[in-house]
Amino acid sequence: MQRISLVKLAHQVIKEKLRPGDIVIDATLGNGHDTAFLAEQVGPLGRVYGFDIQQSAVMAVAIKLAKWECLTLMQASHAEMDTKIPVQHQGKIRACMFNLGYLPSGDKRIITQAESTLTALSIASRILARNGILTILAYPGHPGGELETLKVTNWCEQLDKQLFNIQTIYSEQKQASTPRLFVINKMG
Repeated sequence: MQRISLVKLAHQVIKEKLRPGDIVIDATLGNGHDTAFLAEQVGPLGRVYGFDIQQSAVMAVAIKLAKWECLTLMQASHAEMDTKIPVQHQGKIRACMFNLGYLPSGDKRIITQAESTLTALSIASRILARNGILTILAYPGHPGGELETLKVTNWCEQLDKQLFNIQTIYSEQKQASTPRLFVINKMG
């Protein structure tokens, strides 16, 4: 089986849903690749909210993407998004992206935590617009990643199937350590 890029696939499925002027979230800024992608999709009339607990990530993305005025970047946990995103935008979020794990160029001991991720996912699913999309890229192959991926899988299984359509895509042959993309569409 050929290995597929889950990042590219996440971008592809989200791109189909977005229009200029939409409101979106990058729940895990990291190096800013998803942030840049989202900014390109929503344009100057849209809004991209970005979260990361690491000040270095927030600062690097702010510098790298300074041309995009549609960005609101916050050094905060994604589990705080409902208190950081204006109430008038909640329920109007067209897309929310999670890329779990650690900052590739950073301290690999600083990782997303299962409990805050589950809190953030519950918030994201609630503030997502009808016909909105939520993507979660999970990496079980690093320390702490296996537990987080398991908890995310369980969380997805508990979602109301009348309200959410859930798909899990593996980057290669399905194995315990294989990265996976969860694509969750909120019904209209």
